[in-house]
Order: sequence, then C-alpha cells, then structure tokens
Amino acid sequence: MHPGGGMSAPAGGTGELPEVERSVARQAARWMMLLGSGRASPSDLLACEQWRSSKAEHEHAWQRAQRVSQRFGLVPATLGMAALNRPASPRRRAVLKTLALASATGPLAWAAWRADPLDWTADYRSAAGELREVALSDGSRLYLNTASAVDVAFSAASRLLRLRAGEIALHVRDESGAQARPFVVRTRYGDIEARAGRYCVRQEDGFCRVSVQEGALRVAARAGRYLPLAAGAELRLDDQGPSDAAPADPHAADWMRNVLHAREMRLDAFAAELGRYRPGLLRCDPAVAPLRVSGAFQLHDTDAVLAALPATLPVSVRYRTSYWVTIGPRIAAA
Repeated sequence: MHPGGGMSAPAGGTGELPEVERSVARQAARWMMLLGSGRASPSDLLACEQWRSSKAEHEHAWQRAQRVSQRFGLVPATLGMAALNRPASPRRRAVLKTLALASATGPLAWAAWRADPLDWTADYRSAAGELREVALSDGSRLYLNTASAVDVAFSAASRLLRLRAGEIALHVRDESGAQARPFVVRTRYGDIEARAGRYCVRQEDGFCRVSVQEGALRVAARAGRYLPLAAGAELRLDDQGPSDAAPADPHAADWMRNVLHAREMRLDAFAAELGRYRPGLLRCDPAVAPLRVSGAFQLHDTDAVLAALPATLPVSVRYRTSYWVTIGPRIAAA
C-alpha cells in the first residue's frame, strides 16, 4: 500500500530514527493519510516518492510516520478515506496532529501525549493538570477538572452536556417561565437532570459518581426511571443503575481550589489520584501500597507533593524520566 514500504534502520543498528521538524512531520503525515486512503493516483505515488527522495529529512519523517502508524494503528485505510473526504473536518485535523506529533517527537513523548485520554474533537477539554472554567450560553458555569472532555448541545427544548471523560462541576442557572429547559448531563451510564444547583460528576471506567452541593437533581440509568438526589448527598451510577444515596464527600469539589484532600488514603490510591494531574505514568510499588496518607495537597505542583512524601513515609520517589515515576520502598543507606 505504501511505496518503498520497507523500514530500514539507520546506521549503527539501533533502530532509532533522527528527530525531524514538526512541519516536515506534518507533510509526512499528509502523505501517509493520502496513501492509506485507497484514493491515491499513480501521480500521487510518484509525487510521494519524489518528496521522500528530495531530502534525507523527508525520508526520516516518512519512516517515523510509517513506524508510528503501524505501531499504533493510526491511519487504517477506512480512517484515511473518511478524513480525506472531509478536508476541513476536526477529525482530519486531529488525525494529522496526532500522527505529526508522534512522528516528530519520538516514542517517549508520544507515549506521554497518548496517556492523555481525551478526545481532541470535544467541544471543551482540559489537559492533564489543567483546570478550566467555561461560561455557557444560558449563564451557567462549567468547570473541567484535569483530563476531561465535554460536548455541549443546547436546544430550544433542553440544555444537554455529554461528559466524554473525566470530571466536571456545574453551577446551573435556573431558567424561569413556561419555556424553562432542564439541564441534563449525559454520561456513559445514565443522565443527571437539574433545574438549578451546584454539583460534581466524575466518570471513570465502570461507573460515575454524582455529588450535590446545592439544589436537587434527578438521576437515571440508561432508559431507566429517575431517582431524586438532594443537596448533601451523592450516589454511584453504573450499568446496574444508581446506588442508594449516601452523605456526600465534603471534599468532592476541593479540586476546584487545586487541592487534593486525603484522609487515611492508601498510598496506591493516593498515587492513582495524584497521577490524574500529571502527564505520564505515576506508579506505586506494591510493597508500599498499604501505607496511609493524610493531608491537603496543592495540585499545581505535583512534583513538590512527591518530593514531600519521603519526609513522612518510609518511601523513595524515583524518576526514570519526568513521565515515568515510581514510589517505592526507601533505599537503605550504604
């Protein structure tokens, strides 16, 4: 499918290719998408060959793009064709950006970028460690926690938000009058409906959690009946439906102040929570996982939080790279 499709390793036999300029990587990504679409003409094949042979950097960029595409399955033929059929679409821009970034920066930076679980075509999104506030057209306020993504679909009949990933807080403005529209947050596991109020919704693999600070909500599983949820209460919603309401965690919205509150939290759970606010991998060694952590931690500098752990726990923090960090047992002095 690709001209000159064999991948050759550079001299030295390491298999690692030189880094390339982002603009050149983007050109290689465009060629990769075109040739993967099934719509390339013989003149396109010839033009690609000429582009590759015109400069060594072009050939390096092509080989990087080909390696990344094969490793991660970025540009199968159907995706290339769909993207090329919509030349100005957000989907096409997202594919090009992804492939160009991966090709230009190499596997380590690509792995760190790929760890961000966001869909780049969402209406509103936040990166790892970013908190974002959005003023909605009805006067309500939307707050996105780290690594979150939301679509907004307001109509004459309803105010709908689709939570694609992560966690949000909402300050919903009441609409009075006969034309008042319900405000609905749609998750993978069901809907949360309100007229007004303040509440948080966090979506994870297998469930989502809803916590109400002010006002009253109605919660329903997919195609299920609505159950009320009052201020000061929270529940869990999954494929089996909503759980019974329980007292809300008073610290559920602390992230809006860039604070992570822990009370006798297991260290592995603490690492998983802190890891949401930084790119890459934060791992906890099972040998220290049962240790307990308490306190209020500032999320604007997660490295400072990690640096403080050995002062209170018998642990060490080891950086293999800035994107690969392990909390493990303290290393005894020689």
